[in-house]
Amino acid sequence: MSMERLTQQIDAYVTWKRDLIRDITRYRTWLERCRLNSPDIENRLERALRLLRLDHITLAFVGEYSRGKTELINALFFADYGQRMLPSHAGRTTMCPTELFFDTNSERPYIRLLPIETRVADASIAQFKRVPRHWVNIPLDTSDPANMAQAFAQVARTKALPVEQAIQLGFLPDMLESAGRPGMVLVPAWRHALVNFDHPLLRQGLRILDTPGLNALGSEPELTLSMLPAAQSVIFLLSADTGVSASDMAIWQDHVHQLGEDGQCNLYAVLNKIDVLWDDLAGDAFVNNAIQRIRDITARQLGIDREDVLPLSAKQALLAKVRKDRELLARSQLEDLETLLCERIVAQKERLVEDAVVNQVLALLNNSQHTLRHRLERVRDQQQMLAGQQQDNGQLLFELTARTKDDHSLHHRRLLNLKTNQRLLRRQGELLRQTVSAERLEQHLARARAKLTGSWTTLGINQAILAFFHAVEGDLHTLAHEAGLANRMVEAIYLRHNQENPLHGLDAPRLNVERYLDELARLQAKADRFRLHLKTLLTEQRVLTRRFFATLAQEVILLHQRLREDVDQWAGDALMPLMQYTLENKQLLETHMLRLKALAQETQQARQRALLMERYQQELEKQLAEASDILRLLRRPSPLQRQARVVSLPGSQRA
Repeated sequence: MSMERLTQQIDAYVTWKRDLIRDITRYRTWLERCRLNSPDIENRLERALRLLRLDHITLAFVGEYSRGKTELINALFFADYGQRMLPSHAGRTTMCPTELFFDTNSERPYIRLLPIETRVADASIAQFKRVPRHWVNIPLDTSDPANMAQAFAQVARTKALPVEQAIQLGFLPDMLESAGRPGMVLVPAWRHALVNFDHPLLRQGLRILDTPGLNALGSEPELTLSMLPAAQSVIFLLSADTGVSASDMAIWQDHVHQLGEDGQCNLYAVLNKIDVLWDDLAGDAFVNNAIQRIRDITARQLGIDREDVLPLSAKQALLAKVRKDRELLARSQLEDLETLLCERIVAQKERLVEDAVVNQVLALLNNSQHTLRHRLERVRDQQQMLAGQQQDNGQLLFELTARTKDDHSLHHRRLLNLKTNQRLLRRQGELLRQTVSAERLEQHLARARAKLTGSWTTLGINQAILAFFHAVEGDLHTLAHEAGLANRMVEAIYLRHNQENPLHGLDAPRLNVERYLDELARLQAKADRFRLHLKTLLTEQRVLTRRFFATLAQEVILLHQRLREDVDQWAGDALMPLMQYTLENKQLLETHMLRLKALAQETQQARQRALLMERYQQELEKQLAEASDILRLLRRPSPLQRQARVVSLPGSQRA
């Protein structure tokens, strides 16, 4: 039942996102209809919509060989086919990283395999993904389980290569199995596998990353530098009969533990193979106590909560699902993991969407609502003044028009002043970008590559990598200093606005470089761990170091790109709340002024003028009501928040 619940949870999450897209689009239409839109607001709303459309959830499975990662994926996603799809027999079956997802751009399911020989190139897997001709394509026939199993068997294929060639591909020979002939070893035939097929969860945006064991993690730097950090959750597989072995702990400490430190990724440990502890003679109570004891020890060793360590048997769960044996499925404890996936992974993604999208749009809408409410209050006041005039109120209308014109001129001047400040800020943004320009980074990279090419010692390699990080870090510190000056300039502009508009106080948005410095420090920590693990063979050092540095460089390049985009976005958006407030006030005052002028010029009775003014008031009330309705919908709790509220209501507890 829990997998059905996860499907329902992700369905609800996708529906919630679809509703958000609809509500944001409705707000954009409302702005256009009320003549309150601007290019800056349009850009921000388009960014929010793009984030919602491209969003997905990544779940990574990590662990040493023979811990049952692939069997667990079979139990979770392929049990309906009545047999194992991904190969998971004894031994090293997952030799290459495998991604499972639903490709909306493809009409047919497929497996795409990247040949291991591409490791000779410095290009990353991400770069190869953009060049389909390098991949071997195998169609998948989902109506024929035997055909699918045969196609999936390709993922685990190995090939015999001379030791020297394996070294050139970045493998450490003492970590590889012998091919049964002198000087020959077995290496995976493929560097990476992409599996596109239709599954309810994958269709809704869930992506699965199945990773190999420790030595492959070390020899494919992109996995640990890029793919794992991009996951929302990591499932770390252990074996219940051995607990946390030395190689398990090495993977945990070197590649997994730090992923959870910034709060962007959830970490869970799965104690697989609890069925080896099942003992009919000892009884269930004895077995359960033994499992809980291992669970407690594992939680302490890994430094995570006991609730995040889940004992289960993937093998028995798959068997139970194929046989539709409810009792065996319950005993396998797989449903505890499925429940956890429901509660945590989707909740984490909901929080990220709320921070990156919902709160941003709510700030814009609150601004619009505040301006409209203020204008409506002024119209009501003026309507009362007109109604209080017993005689012809033409003179009062001229006076009100003149006052409104003065207000309009004031906001027009403020808008011109803000546009001047905006131009200054954009120029400041250009200066900030130059501090972390692509050209500067390329100079740092060129110097590092030259040093690496000329180095034949571990010391030389270490110094080249350290010098590169120090240069990049120096640029980021310079940027942080300049950003501080720019932040103070923006704060002064906001302070003046808040003094002029005490009822509409706003906080100045800050350009924050610290998180990029933290991210760079994490990359440097990974580089330090890599340097400490360099082997003594010079050939291995040079080949693996070149590939590691190429991947590392790509990650720093991407960090730089994101930082430059952030600087651009901040420089463009920092004054937008003030621009929006002033522009919307100016536009509404313009409409108001035209209405008053038209009323004053009409040779009508006071009663007729009052009726026309009332109609104008009703238009504003209608606009405000629609804005309030959109605001209410955007504030609607996410699916898991709604569920939590239902559970907390009196009488909602299960009997």
